[in-house]
Amino acid sequence: MNLPDPWPDTPGQLAGRPLEEWNAAYLKVESYFHALRLRNNVLLGELVLNVLDRAMKRAPNELEHSATELATDEMDKLLTHWFRDVLQEPTTGSAQILSTRGRLALFLADMPSRWQDQFLRPGPWPAEFVQAMRTSYLDAGPDFQLARMSPRPLDLGPIGTLTNLSRLGFWKMILLWMLLALLLVAIYLFFTHALAR
Repeated sequence: MNLPDPWPDTPGQLAGRPLEEWNAAYLKVESYFHALRLRNNVLLGELVLNVLDRAMKRAPNELEHSATELATDEMDKLLTHWFRDVLQEPTTGSAQILSTRGRLALFLADMPSRWQDQFLRPGPWPAEFVQAMRTSYLDAGPDFQLARMSPRPLDLGPIGTLTNLSRLGFWKMILLWMLLALLLVAIYLFFTHALAR
């Protein structure tokens, strides 16, 4: 890794940030690459240090961002740029969609087990790898279908039936509940007076 020149005078800091920040950034980037199923420790370490090197170059000028934010941003930029190169996608498209579909294509093409050494490497790549990535990328895209949604009435269940009662039905319902309440009070009074004797 190319450390910023000159070597920092402040102990416990690197590129103007505490070492703890860079350790957290290292762990975050390493975890992300682990999630992409990169298991070769040498390759993994090299890729993480490459991302951190790029983040360290930005760190002195972007003090409002943490080292982890800078590292994850650089990692995403690196991935998106690599996906554009491998998949030969135009630069005018959405980077977020390219990144998402590119990561899905990695798994569909079984890159982690078959071509782990090609990950984030500059071309030329093996033709079989490129073909598998491009085919998987096309498969990862959504199949667009026209859909028509027509509004339907809401089913409110029992609440809806109460609101639809006529005025006479509403009073009948209240009378029924009052009779039930009076019956319960009468039963209570009967048993309390019967037990008191």
